[in-house]
Amino acid sequence: MASNDTPKKVLTKQDITKLGFLSMFLQASFNYERMQASGFLVSQLPILKKIYKDDKQGLSEAMKDNIEFINTHPNLVGFLMGLLSSLEENKEDRTIIKGLKVALFGPLAGIGDAIFWFTILPILAGVCSSMALNNNVLGPIIFFVFYLCVYLLRVPLTHLGYNLGTKAISQIKEASSTIGKAATVLGCTVIGGLIASYVKISVLPSVYVNEVSTVSIQADFFDKIFPNILPFGYVFLLYYLLVKKKVSPVVLIVSTFILSIVLSFFKIL
Repeated sequence: MASNDTPKKVLTKQDITKLGFLSMFLQASFNYERMQASGFLVSQLPILKKIYKDDKQGLSEAMKDNIEFINTHPNLVGFLMGLLSSLEENKEDRTIIKGLKVALFGPLAGIGDAIFWFTILPILAGVCSSMALNNNVLGPIIFFVFYLCVYLLRVPLTHLGYNLGTKAISQIKEASSTIGKAATVLGCTVIGGLIASYVKISVLPSVYVNEVSTVSIQADFFDKIFPNILPFGYVFLLYYLLVKKKVSPVVLIVSTFILSIVLSFFKIL
């Protein structure tokens, strides 16, 4: 819980530097239920233990929040960790800390992917590969040195996030609700687009009308009522079971596989 008294500083520059290096373990326990959550918590655990040294309840709440789903860019996660560490150190309200984490990890993932995976590294890899194919030993060396610099960039980014949070806590608190609402709208829009683009469910059987024509249940019935209504309905059924009924994600994944195989075998889908 947030305190009315200004907490004293407990984190040093060495702690933040260590956090930047520990952020390299972000994907050490990657899984499809919580993505990078385990690595995210392990990286921040030394910081949290130092902040909540004499507060087991506070440490427990912080650990629960940091084991929740997260999937962001590994090279930029240090900025987010530093920012959240400054808020943890200041003992801000947990809803503010959680809200900022949820609001920022998605945009950071998009920015990092665009800068690193889709622009800088492909270009550099192409140039260095060409050099290597021409027996120029500098090709792999340049690529290795650059990639090492990208990894080490996590440390100054972690310090940047921490210093930003320390200097702008009041502004962050005021803007947290706005950021959270904007992130929610953006998230719903993205999820809607992903459902239409990547979830495909089509009913195969057709209805016999007469000797020369049949009616496709999918194209002439479902798509006329609501295009992609089956993917839409199935995704929200899974959401209902996951959130409202607390069904395990593993159970839902396995059930989806089994249902797909059975319905395909009987030529229904």
